[in-house]
Amino acid sequence: MQKGKIMVVDDDKNIAELLRLYLEKEGHTVVIADDGEEALAKFTPEKPDIVLLDIMMPKLDGWQVLREIRKKSNCPIIMLTAKGETFDKVLGLELGADDYVVKPFDAKEIVARIKAVLRRSEKSGETKGDVKEVSYEKLVVNMTKYELKVDGRVVDTPPKELELLFHLAGNPNRVYTRDQLLDEVWGFEYYGDSRTVDVHIKRLREKLEGVSDKWVLKTVWGVGYKFEVKE
Repeated sequence: MQKGKIMVVDDDKNIAELLRLYLEKEGHTVVIADDGEEALAKFTPEKPDIVLLDIMMPKLDGWQVLREIRKKSNCPIIMLTAKGETFDKVLGLELGADDYVVKPFDAKEIVARIKAVLRRSEKSGETKGDVKEVSYEKLVVNMTKYELKVDGRVVDTPPKELELLFHLAGNPNRVYTRDQLLDEVWGFEYYGDSRTVDVHIKRLREKLEGVSDKWVLKTVWGVGYKFEVKE
């Protein structure tokens, strides 16, 4: 049974081949790119369902590839990193990675992560004709088009900011901890500090400040955040 196409982007041919063997055994189609430039050249014609993306590569590194892909696609991306520093994890999350795996990794772990990420992306993918949208006074968050409208104007917003706002606004007046938001929006438990949620909230506030007195993106001190709707 076909289980979707995976693009493996890694300049280490041994790792790329090992992943190809494991993933093909699991029923996936695998496309390999040796560097960042090749990955971007192949991405549009190949239309992968998920990308495994190494960070340290010649020509273009993983961060640059991630930025370019995110400009045109919400395709799930798992970063392969030899560095386990918190900085890398936070940066990856902020740029729109869905998960990351630190090398050296166990191939079974990669397969499990891929299954989890694909399951989430299927769950969040809308069915044909089903528009995923929440709207309030002067605010429309449309996840079918990945579009944010503030006071009637479309505001350019990165995918993760939109997903975070959609999650909060879709559950008005419910308080979420930072860890819950990382788990439910980014989709995996992120151990370490949760600065990335604060950064995304701050950016959203800059876009939404003073737009309406009927709702507000609120900090609940000592707990987390909520989208508060006033009666």
